[in-house]
Amino acid sequence: MKKSLSNGIIAVVMMGLLALTGCGGNQSQPPANDGANNGANGGEEKVLKIGSAIEYAPFEFMDEKQTPTGFDIDLMNEIAKDLGYTAKFESSSFDGLVAAIGLGKYDAVISAMTITDDRAKSVLFSDPYFESAQIIAVKKGSAIKSEQDLKGKKVGVQQGTTGQFAVEDLGIDPRKFDTIGDAINDMMIGGSEAVVADTPTLYYFITQNPNMDIEIIPSAFEKEYFGIAFKLDNKELADQVNATLKKFMDNGKYNEIYKKWFNEDAPKF
Repeated sequence: MKKSLSNGIIAVVMMGLLALTGCGGNQSQPPANDGANNGANGGEEKVLKIGSAIEYAPFEFMDEKQTPTGFDIDLMNEIAKDLGYTAKFESSSFDGLVAAIGLGKYDAVISAMTITDDRAKSVLFSDPYFESAQIIAVKKGSAIKSEQDLKGKKVGVQQGTTGQFAVEDLGIDPRKFDTIGDAINDMMIGGSEAVVADTPTLYYFITQNPNMDIEIIPSAFEKEYFGIAFKLDNKELADQVNATLKKFMDNGKYNEIYKKWFNEDAPKF
């Protein structure tokens, strides 16, 4: 993640503010719609079925009413609205989302998913919509001071994420969990010595759990870019989403959503 974003998020922590597939939009290839929802005029509501691992705050999580919320959720809702659709979200395990797109379960997936060459063999990505990077969480007082210090240690990650891939690139076989919260809880009881995950997610977790003795260790992991994923042959919907993303970047809508969740202006990338 860009240094400016990391600094901004630290400021947010200090302030306590952080707390597909199948089808395009034309008649021959409509987005998934079960026909159960009707519009105000009695017509069928135009729905985009969106897959997401809704357990990765502040990008996607359930609020106190068990309604999906977060940066990704707000962005996708606004994109769908701009295209004349209603976004309907379904939560799934992160490591199953790519396969679900190929099976036609969703029109799109938004889930803080990093664009990688390997994933791009199975899904069609939108233009990048978020810049990120991996950082390290440890118990306070840990001897781990950099990613190189992770070697020979037990490291927790969320399964299927680029946090897992970054740790594996260091020659480490990580302890894999369904959620970052599970990984951190395992670290706190001594199962592992560190957790690697996206910068905003780890800072958000710490803010929401101030009594846990956790500290963040900066790292030199490479920048990553998130994308919205579609079925490989669904270029029409991908192009429509890209056009709306560009419009939002230009007219300030993207920055408005970004600032709501990260308390600073969006970086340029």
